[in-house]
Amino acid sequence: MELKHLISTSETVDIYKEGNMAIKLFKEGCPKTMALYESLTHSRVEATGLRVPVIHEVSVIGSRWAIHMDCIEGKTLAEMMKEDPANLDRYLSDMVDIQIEIHSKHTPKLSKLKDKMSRQINSLDCIDDATRYELLTRLDSRPKHVKLCHGNFSPENIIINDKGTYVVDWVAARQGNASADVGRTYLLLSLSDPDMAEKYLNLFCERTSTSKKYVQEWLPIVAAAQLTEHKPEERELLMKWVSVVAYE
Repeated sequence: MELKHLISTSETVDIYKEGNMAIKLFKEGCPKTMALYESLTHSRVEATGLRVPVIHEVSVIGSRWAIHMDCIEGKTLAEMMKEDPANLDRYLSDMVDIQIEIHSKHTPKLSKLKDKMSRQINSLDCIDDATRYELLTRLDSRPKHVKLCHGNFSPENIIINDKGTYVVDWVAARQGNASADVGRTYLLLSLSDPDMAEKYLNLFCERTSTSKKYVQEWLPIVAAAQLTEHKPEERELLMKWVSVVAYE
């Protein structure tokens, strides 16, 4: 199969559009476990009934693993926010409703979010042992929930078309505490628009009767986990958030 229509790329995958399919082609050197784990995780999310792209095939193209799924066309919520800033509050409200629906689902065979975060914190070489201990202690003390968490929920991963609203990019999905998922969304929004992040967090907490402080207690843990992405432009803010754990 010759793939011609590249629509996006990252460090690990190239995504092509072929007909009504999106083909996620893993780059040379990526192990097959990466493709198989992602397809399994996504398939378990599919089973919840949420509106997500459907996987149709996992294959090898040349020497590279590939996942074939529905190509969801339309505008992202991020694009709509940018084009129509006057209605930002309505878009944020819709975004919160979508996330609440995700958190209402249960996927008992999905990996645990706490386990992933623990591995991420233990892998960091940019924090001292005392901070690592405090972060892991805080993580262990958090209530153990089993809600479906997207893991990378942002306006860029919400696509709207004439058939409805779809959420994409489920590779980081885990079962865990919804407030950890909210903390990560707040972090992602804060990196580009702190005012929008505050509006989002206030709206979520109001709508779910969740204490804002309860979500904020996750932020040092979420920031430490995000440091494993090794993005220089994020480091200063993330280290500032991580350092909160040292003086609380």
